[in-house]
Amino acid sequence: MPRSRPAEGPSGRRRGSPWTGMGAVIAKEAADHLGGARMVVVELLMFLIALAAAWFAATVIRTNIGESPYLFLHLLIVTPESVPLPVASIIGLVTPVIAIVLGFDAVNGEFNQRTFSRLLAQPIYRDALLLGKFLARLLVLTIALVSLWLLVLGLGVLRFGLPPSFEEVARMLGFLAAAIAYGGVWLAIALLFSVLFRSPATAALGSFGLWLLFTFFWSLIVTRLVARVIAGSPEDVSGFISYVQTLHTFERLSPNTLFSEVAAGLLVPSTHGFGLFAQLNERLQGTLPTPLSTAQSFILVWPQLTGLVAATIVIFVIAYIAFQRQEIRA
Repeated sequence: MPRSRPAEGPSGRRRGSPWTGMGAVIAKEAADHLGGARMVVVELLMFLIALAAAWFAATVIRTNIGESPYLFLHLLIVTPESVPLPVASIIGLVTPVIAIVLGFDAVNGEFNQRTFSRLLAQPIYRDALLLGKFLARLLVLTIALVSLWLLVLGLGVLRFGLPPSFEEVARMLGFLAAAIAYGGVWLAIALLFSVLFRSPATAALGSFGLWLLFTFFWSLIVTRLVARVIAGSPEDVSGFISYVQTLHTFERLSPNTLFSEVAAGLLVPSTHGFGLFAQLNERLQGTLPTPLSTAQSFILVWPQLTGLVAATIVIFVIAYIAFQRQEIRA
C-alpha cells in the first residue's frame, strides 16, 4: 500500500483520485484467491466435469455427425450419453457457483476478522476498496473461464484434427464473454449479500438460495403464478398473446434465461428468435431454418448481453451504496 494518505481539502472533502490504491487491492485479492485451496478445488472439479463432457461429445460428433461447418459449436451443445448435460449447460451451472464462492465473504469476512479499520487506515478510500475486491474476483473468474475455454478448444483440435473456423472462434468468444458477464451478475449478488449480512454463512445461503430459485423454480413460478395473475388466463387469442408476452418479460428478469438465450443464439446458428412465437414460426415454415451469419447472431443476442452487463452494474451500485452507509469501527 502507498504510505502517503490521500490529501483532503480544507472543507474535509477528499482530493485526488478516489481509486488510489485500487491496484494494490486487486493484486492482493487476486493472488489470495488464485493460490487458495478453495478456488483450486472448485476449478479442478469444473475442469474435470467440463472436459469429460467435451471428450464424450467429441466422440459422438465423430461417430454420428461427421462433416459439419460447426464442429466446434457442436462440441459445446451436444449431449453425450455418459454425461447428462452438454458443456455449455455445465458452464452455465458452474459459473454462478464459482462466483458465489468468490464473493460471499468479500466484505463480511473483513468485518469478522476486524481488519477493515486497518485497511481503511491506509491511504485508500472505500470506493477503491470495494471496487478492487469486485474486480479482483471478476479477474479470477475470467481466468478460470478463459482457461476452460482454451482447454475445450484444444481438446477439439486434438480430437477433430483440424482448427476451428473464424466464425466458430467468434461465436465461441461471444459465448465466453456472455459467461463472464453472467458470472459477474452472480458475483455482484454475492457481494451485495456480503455487504448486507455480517455472517458469511447467511450471505452464502442467501446467494445460493437465489441461484436455486432462478435456476430451478423461476420458470415454474412465472408460468403458474405471475403471468396468470397479471395477464389473466389465456382463454382466447388476444389473451394468449398477452399471456405469452408477459411470460417472456418476467422470464427474462432471470440472468439464467438471458444467458441461455445468448448461448442458444451464438452456439446454434439456425436460431432466429426466442420464445414461443419464434418456435411456432419455424414450425409453420416447414423447412429447416437458414443459419444466421455471425454478425446477425450477435445482433440477435445483443439485448441479452446488454441486460447481463446492466444487471451487474445495477447490483454492484446497490452494494456500493449500502457499503458506503455502513459504520466501520476498530
